[in-house]
Amino acid sequence: MRRGVSGFCALLALLSSEAAYSQSTPPMDHSTMPGMDHSSMPGMKHDSMPGMQKTTLPAQPTPSARSTSPAPEAGASGTALPAGTAPAPIPPLDHYADRQFDKVDMDHARAAMMREQGGQPFYLVMLNLAELQFYQGQVGYRWDGEAWFGGDINRFTLKSEGGGSFRQGFDDAEVQALYSRAIGPYFNLQAGARQDLSSPLHQTYAALGFEGLAPYWFEVSGALFLSTRGNLLARLEGYYDQNITQRLVLQPRVELNFAAQNTPEDGVGAGLVNAELGLRLRYEITRELAPYIGISYDTKVGQTATYASEVGRASSALSFVAGLRVWF
Repeated sequence: MRRGVSGFCALLALLSSEAAYSQSTPPMDHSTMPGMDHSSMPGMKHDSMPGMQKTTLPAQPTPSARSTSPAPEAGASGTALPAGTAPAPIPPLDHYADRQFDKVDMDHARAAMMREQGGQPFYLVMLNLAELQFYQGQVGYRWDGEAWFGGDINRFTLKSEGGGSFRQGFDDAEVQALYSRAIGPYFNLQAGARQDLSSPLHQTYAALGFEGLAPYWFEVSGALFLSTRGNLLARLEGYYDQNITQRLVLQPRVELNFAAQNTPEDGVGAGLVNAELGLRLRYEITRELAPYIGISYDTKVGQTATYASEVGRASSALSFVAGLRVWF
């Protein structure tokens, strides 16, 4: 035990003497030692030694040149981080596969991939209305639909709508052939021709319009029609699908037709020609197949109503409707 204590005391004394010596001894200046002049030593020139070339460090940016982005809050990450001001990196324009395979073959393969993953043409056929109408002891019919073929930007579109009664035939019927081009994520601009199929005139029109999805999910469309006789017509229509359940959908719908001038031979007066208001409740057996029931009110306005009365036709009608909405 005495040996352990005496050894510990000797160690403390040695450490104390080393600390005192280091404090009392100044640091050695090697440049003052004989033979230690680095400038005169031929073998100690660091600039000439391989791998020891002097490099210039980049200057530190001044406070004004640094990013002005606010400092991130504590714990912020992901989309909670503030936006930076640094430019985006340049995307790579080369493909590693071109080093291993023929570039022409790879260009064909990439074009095929882009076509298959969104660039290929699509099609849609939809009958939004295909119904029977029951009014004033008569039975009529009504249809409104379209079909298109093409891609996300350019499409060929066919539209058709019309109606009539089983006793008197067509009241009106038309078909439109249109070129449709996307002008944004939700709207298409359309131009083409319209052909009336109902008697007696079978007029042809140039057509210019739009179609798209408005805010709050309203399907809207509008068009101007200029006939070969110089008559100018316009149309606005829209509908909204309100889900009551996952399969039960209520669809209010409105269509307004306008004319720029009176055309007695067509039974059309200037201004608002007619308005059609509908409310239909459908049950989606599948998304593509949905029977529906509802009501539809169609009224002629102004001079158009006068023309209808002169030939013994009612200017307005409230109908109970039953039909099928289908698309594929």
